[in-house]
Amino acid sequence: MSRLTDVARRLNLRGHDRGADACRLPPLIMMTDSDRLPDPIPAIAALPRHSAVILRHYDVPDREPLARALAAHCRRLHVRLLIGGDPRLAFVVGADGWHVPEWMGRRGPGAWRRWRRPDWTVTAAAHSVAGLWRAAAIGADAALLSPIFPTASHPQATPIGALRFTAWCRLSPLPVYALGGVSAKGARRLATSGAAGFAGVEKFLAK
Repeated sequence: MSRLTDVARRLNLRGHDRGADACRLPPLIMMTDSDRLPDPIPAIAALPRHSAVILRHYDVPDREPLARALAAHCRRLHVRLLIGGDPRLAFVVGADGWHVPEWMGRRGPGAWRRWRRPDWTVTAAAHSVAGLWRAAAIGADAALLSPIFPTASHPQATPIGALRFTAWCRLSPLPVYALGGVSAKGARRLATSGAAGFAGVEKFLAK
């Protein structure tokens, strides 16, 4: 993970030119997954300080106990916690922000604005240039654009690729994270893309 982390940090530093919002964004974002990462706590310990974790586990009936445990663990490790799809839960457990799935983003900001704390980081999923603009329109601080490379989680999806990802980063109205199949080798291909950093699941497990 060290090479991926180094590239992510360099990209994130360059992103400081994009303003105050970019300055407070983490270089790495780990996303939980109830199948591939059922217990995210050990993986969080392998993350560098000032990374972030997005709690998905959408198929877990009651996520609050897990969210509270992750919030406490992340605070101890100086890692930010974002709650996927539920701003109320993010508010209740004292998370550092929340993540907007693309289907929620299509509905606009809606009622979730009333839950947003001033110091929250809000990310949104995107799969196209239109998705990037939609993420900005709902007030997200950054977008997670995917899939950049082939990924086992979505084998049917057409990868965006390094060249198109770089072009879309330059067109984007907000900072962009590369998500989907990003390994250390792939990260080097994105070193001049202008991304804010990288997001993923399995690739973040290696120390």
